[in-house]
Amino acid sequence: MKLIGMMDSPYVRRVAISLELYGIEFNSMPLSVFSTFEEFSRINPVVKAPTVILDSGLQLMDSTLILDYFEALSGVNHKLLPDNTDALAKDLQILGVILAACEKAVQNIYEHNLRPEEKQHQPWIERITRQLLAACREWDTLLAGRAIAPRPDQIAVTSTVVWSFIQFMIPTVVAADNFKNIQSMAGSCEALPAFKKYPLR
Repeated sequence: MKLIGMMDSPYVRRVAISLELYGIEFNSMPLSVFSTFEEFSRINPVVKAPTVILDSGLQLMDSTLILDYFEALSGVNHKLLPDNTDALAKDLQILGVILAACEKAVQNIYEHNLRPEEKQHQPWIERITRQLLAACREWDTLLAGRAIAPRPDQIAVTSTVVWSFIQFMIPTVVAADNFKNIQSMAGSCEALPAFKKYPLR
């Protein structure tokens, strides 16, 4: 099985660390959707990271859909989401907020790094920044009082990789000191073996 994409993508890193925690072996193919676009396109014409190629040759895209598949395959001792439906709904609520923050962070980065300055639309930048900070505030609130288990769950994985990405790419937009709960979880998880094995950079 192969995982295609760079670890500087929170979506790719999210899948890599989750697969490690699931106990699933894979080969990492660190192809960029930018610098190795053509090579990536020969494998997956959509050029979407992460892409997982199963041993059967079937391709999966989108980090959440990929993880849905492996969560369904995992044994009870390897699951990263709760079986109880009430607990699952709460975790999915948090994941939705974290992934919304990730989406707005990526939009912010692309707007500044890919679009020429003269074509940047300030009202749009202000809007996505407002959404990003609102998501971070909700995310931080939802993590309040949440214990970090010895074995990270999907909340810990996604929260950590997204936060580390945001702090690496746009720390002046999202000040770490304003989000103590997120920062605490990320600091604890980044010290764990699965996270060190697949570092952001």
